[in-house]
Amino acid sequence: MKTIAIGVGENENIIQACHIFKEKHPNTDIKLIYKDEDLVKAVLDDKVDAVVRGSLPASNIMQELKEYYPNLSRATYVNGDDYEFLLSPVGIDEGKDIEERFEITQNCIDFLKKVGKKPKIAILAEGREDDFGRGSEVSNSIIDSKKLTKLIEENTSEEVTNYFILIEKAINSKSNIIIAPNGRVGNIIFRTLVLLSSWPSYGAVTFGIDRVYIDTSRDQSIDGYVRSLILANQLSE
Repeated sequence: MKTIAIGVGENENIIQACHIFKEKHPNTDIKLIYKDEDLVKAVLDDKVDAVVRGSLPASNIMQELKEYYPNLSRATYVNGDDYEFLLSPVGIDEGKDIEERFEITQNCIDFLKKVGKKPKIAILAEGREDDFGRGSEVSNSIIDSKKLTKLIEENTSEEVTNYFILIEKAINSKSNIIIAPNGRVGNIIFRTLVLLSSWPSYGAVTFGIDRVYIDTSRDQSIDGYVRSLILANQLSE
């Protein structure tokens, strides 16, 4: 029997989600975890097929996991109105520079190809192209977005477009990889789409690790946690 471990924190939507999941997947065992350190142990346990963070806090868990896997990054798997896309970086301390965002992009490309999808990449910045000069942070973000786009063009064969701040155009174009200018912006986009506007999300796929680990928001709904369990179950096959 397959085993999935999931963290139980203050949001008890986890418990109901596990009951719903078990009704449809009776051959998968669910192991409830109540402490950060025990969730990390579950990730490292060969007897556990997949781990979902659930509603335990992320910071301590990610910090401990990075001792074993120093190049961890995450991409939230969002299901829009009629298509799915990966959004990254979404951790507030992730995607700090062009090189890190390029590595995240490459991880997203590899993941989509593994699940049989053709990557279509959208790069975002903190302003329109003609906003250059309206403050150093905006200008630097625009410059970096152009450099990242060029780096992807030169090192991959995938379609990539720089939409600058126009995320609505990136979504309308059906881009299935959306790269935010940094993790703070990515986190805000995630919260706006998923937690505020109720776009379905499977949770965040974790890269740089040889285990199945799905990162989730502590504020996710019951349905959201069910989707994360379904994704973990599928990826562990």
